[in-house]
Amino acid sequence: MRPVRLLSGILTVSGWTLISRVLGFVRDVMIAGLIGPGPLMDAFVAAFRLPNMFRRFFAEGAFNAAFVPMFSKRLEADENPLGFAGLALSGLGLVLLVLTGLAMVFMPALVWATAEGFAGDARFGLTVDFGRVVFPYILFISLAALLSGALNAAGRFAAAAAAPVLLNVLLIAAMAVAAWMGGAVMLALVWAVPFAGVAQLALVWLAAERAGLRIRPVRPRWTPEMAQLVRIAIPAALAGGVIQVNLVVGQLVASQTDKAVSWLYAADRLYQLPLGVVGIAVGIVLLPDLSRRLKAGDDDGARHALSRGGEVALALTVPCAVALVAIPLPLVAVLFERGAFGADDSAATALAVAVYGLGLPAFVLQKILQPIFFAREDTRRPFHYALVAMVVNAVLAFGLAPVIGWIAAALATTVAAWVMVWQLARGARDFGDVARFDAQFRRRLWRIVLASALMGAVLWGAAVVLGPFLAIGGWRWLALTLLVGLGVLSYGLVGQGLGAFRLQEMRGQLRRR
Repeated sequence: MRPVRLLSGILTVSGWTLISRVLGFVRDVMIAGLIGPGPLMDAFVAAFRLPNMFRRFFAEGAFNAAFVPMFSKRLEADENPLGFAGLALSGLGLVLLVLTGLAMVFMPALVWATAEGFAGDARFGLTVDFGRVVFPYILFISLAALLSGALNAAGRFAAAAAAPVLLNVLLIAAMAVAAWMGGAVMLALVWAVPFAGVAQLALVWLAAERAGLRIRPVRPRWTPEMAQLVRIAIPAALAGGVIQVNLVVGQLVASQTDKAVSWLYAADRLYQLPLGVVGIAVGIVLLPDLSRRLKAGDDDGARHALSRGGEVALALTVPCAVALVAIPLPLVAVLFERGAFGADDSAATALAVAVYGLGLPAFVLQKILQPIFFAREDTRRPFHYALVAMVVNAVLAFGLAPVIGWIAAALATTVAAWVMVWQLARGARDFGDVARFDAQFRRRLWRIVLASALMGAVLWGAAVVLGPFLAIGGWRWLALTLLVGLGVLSYGLVGQGLGAFRLQEMRGQLRRR
């Protein structure tokens, strides 16, 4: 894959992810306004986290790390990739059917394990009821994730990246119709989740058919290929499980404080926007590209792809991190403060946003560094690193909670993310120069940081000037748009002047594309 294809793939995934995340904001604003922080919202957040937790444990983590490199190499060498994918699809489907059945029976135990603070009040029963409705989502979205991985390996990124848009569209529509008809908004929201999973699976299945990837379920059976897949996938799944344990630890700490689960959820949605649009997009495109290059023995091309992917990711996420730290309250207040979401909720959520902002570059760097290991089918060391990060997260979250309260969950997540990055960077040295960023990346990194810091100063000063307008209904959206526009303009001008990035390089690559 040429570098221009890499950039094109990143832009495709980023564009669709941006649309999905913007719609996700609309969804979360509607949830905050129509339902608001409290028992119902806490219960939905905890219930919806269950299928998402297992999805990342079984599907995204394991199959991004194991299935995508193996499928990419078979596709490159024309070694029956569709037969391999069919066996993987069938095996995953069987496991998910069993998991879903068990979860429906033991849902009270799952809720107690992930939100023990709910026990004894109305939130526990609500979460159990909601969890039994939304959990089947894991079956559909995990199969969709496998098909998406096959599409990504074939260089078809659009449909897989567009699938999450359907989830948000259907959830928004369900809440809007329920509110318009005077019905139960929460019930409409909960029941829309599994239907959205079916829609996402249908979309990527049709896209795979059109791309010539006719992947069909077959009778599950144990073959040497499946043994290799499982051998690689288990450490990756366990690593994904460790990440979910970190989320559960945060939820356990937050569940001891009224509304804290909702505050952390709102903050999470805000910092996940740049993480998904840039960091995850780069990881999705980089993994199959590195796998194919290494299969072909193109070490120089692999290093170039890694460096350019990292350069693009940090050039876009470091300024976002600075913005989250510099102006968290204006962002939260304008986006969420309405209806049942009050000023105190905005202040608490803004604190979490700033703490998560400090960790945003680390979250993105993980997405860049992990493909170095996964492309070589090395999932054991990332799992060991994740275990260390999990211990750091748990010690800090539970240890600091008696001192600083619920915000310990966000602080522990950020510190653990940087610990994970340090381990990945140190471990990648064993792969030699192919796993090291090139001289151009190193030259531009400090310029990106400096340009972002100067942008942060501009944002802080502008927020002070625009403060009165940010508090006036009807004007605050315009004021926030102006504030963000000033940040983008200042970063663009300063970054271009310092040489943090070259816009003409990107334009030239897109013209060649």
